[in-house]
Amino acid sequence: MSSDADTTQLAEPVTEEDHQRGSESAPVTLVMYGDYECPDTRAAHPVLKRLQQHFGDDLRVVFRHFPRPEAHPHAEHLAFLSEAAADQGRFWELHDLLSESNEPLNEEAIAAYSSSLGLGGVHYEGGHPYADRIRQDIASGRRSGVTGTPAIFINGRRHNGSYDEHTLQEAIDLAR
Repeated sequence: MSSDADTTQLAEPVTEEDHQRGSESAPVTLVMYGDYECPDTRAAHPVLKRLQQHFGDDLRVVFRHFPRPEAHPHAEHLAFLSEAAADQGRFWELHDLLSESNEPLNEEAIAAYSSSLGLGGVHYEGGHPYADRIRQDIASGRRSGVTGTPAIFINGRRHNGSYDEHTLQEAIDLAR
């Protein structure tokens, strides 16, 4: 990251390539960089779901990958698996399964999720077809100053407060 990077702004605007839930015309867009194996990312998931229910068409939620394999050994594999699900129009279904699981996200769990969604084996070596997509998300996160997960941006500005429902609701209200 260059020294003049603005770490309070989302470096890459949301595009149709992003995984998004909610109306494109929503007055508020929340972008979260996450790692499926990160306990804090997983803890933020139910909060974001409740906020989407609360705000309805006024809130669009975008998920971008920011796996941290140095801390979470299965994070990249989970990101690849979610992209395989996206190819079948099932990204959010798998996203919810992974985010809401109380089980460890190890190789056995990954194989079970893959099988339950009919995804087959997903190998994740560097030449994987989803590697570029995930690298792009990581790069955009780094340009935005992301160093850990979850990292949340509301209408393009970094949210530096707590990720509890009340605090995020206030931030979203202010952005409307």
